[in-house]
Amino acid sequence: MELFTINNVWMMICTALVFFMHLGFAFLEIGLTRQKNTINILFKNIFIITMGLLLYCLVGFNLMYPGDVFTEVNGVVQGDWNGILGFAGFGLESPTVIDPETGQAILDLSYNEGYTYWTDFLFQGMFAATAATIVSGAVAERMKIGPFIVFAIIYVGLVYPIAGSWKWGGGFLHTLETPFYDFAGSTLVHSVGGWAALVAVCLLGSRIGKFKNGKIQAIPGHNIPLATAGVLILWLGWFGFNGGSVLSADPSLTSLTLVTTCLAAAAGGVVAALTSTLMYKNLDLTMFLNGILGGLVGITAGADQMSPTDAILIGAIAGAIIVFAVSLIDKLKLDDPVGAIAVHLVCGIWGTLAVGLFGKLASGAQFVSQLIGVASYAAICIVSSFLIIFIMKKTVGIRVSEKEELEGLDAHEHGMDAYPDFRLNEH
Repeated sequence: MELFTINNVWMMICTALVFFMHLGFAFLEIGLTRQKNTINILFKNIFIITMGLLLYCLVGFNLMYPGDVFTEVNGVVQGDWNGILGFAGFGLESPTVIDPETGQAILDLSYNEGYTYWTDFLFQGMFAATAATIVSGAVAERMKIGPFIVFAIIYVGLVYPIAGSWKWGGGFLHTLETPFYDFAGSTLVHSVGGWAALVAVCLLGSRIGKFKNGKIQAIPGHNIPLATAGVLILWLGWFGFNGGSVLSADPSLTSLTLVTTCLAAAAGGVVAALTSTLMYKNLDLTMFLNGILGGLVGITAGADQMSPTDAILIGAIAGAIIVFAVSLIDKLKLDDPVGAIAVHLVCGIWGTLAVGLFGKLASGAQFVSQLIGVASYAAICIVSSFLIIFIMKKTVGIRVSEKEELEGLDAHEHGMDAYPDFRLNEH
């Protein structure tokens, strides 16, 4: 019981750290965008975490973890759970067993060796909202708040948990001959958000002034110190994101996971800064920051399987990928104000494939399974996000008017100013 308590306390601490990441996302997004859209971005971030938790309670958790609707015998899934879609019912209900002496239902303490049912829900619920937060940054400064809210509700409430069940819920990717592996969500969280961000940006179009006469125009963020604070908060939160994914307070595995996480982040930042300097002849802080995030996303799929050297290599490659991915996205005339697609989608794919190339699981068979996983999540995320956003584009519209965009979403959609006593002249 003492070990169970220690494990449960560690998981609750990690839950708090992952919750804290939402502040990091908010700081990063508002820092890299213009001040006239600050309230809009903050509103979306607060909505995502509040509504996300409610949706995960009502339907998401039981979609993602169908529980006793399936059984696994010798690695083969049997019963009602078909490995693609399962549902254990609405709402939350702590698992119980019948006391043989009294015949009454009592709390099932064998639910999990590491932590309670309630801790499990809350930890996983923190992950769920992250997918929509990634999209929020990519569509910043020009998407209507109403359609974004509708998208977030459907994506967090249905798409994310169904996709998550394919691996973490014991679905078909978990039962491949060589199981697909994603330790903490390079694909299940980051790419799920990244694919939707890519679709949304394509359907939404670029901000006014981003591309003029075929040339890329920089639109600077209004508060780079705040963006820097956001990245450092996210790095700290990743201690819970990856550390909690050990699902216990195991000293050896938890410590290794935190080491690989930090080394990948450091390598990603340094290599992104060096690569950017060589390419553009300037020391770009924003590229440095996104390199750190790219390293973190890249190591997330296999943080528990890598040696420190493996982690540095994975992070370093992610850092270089960031610079080239940002450049490619600009050349394709796709406008992503915060670099969400490069960080979460491209580095998420890289980190997932890296499991088959580095560390304890590296093999040809594992690499093939990782490819199958990447393709499977690409399919569900592209199709679902396209249907949701395209239907709204053709019905209610998804983009604000030119006047609203030029004057700022804060004034037109919220009737508020984030800095009423301090205005900058923005265009």
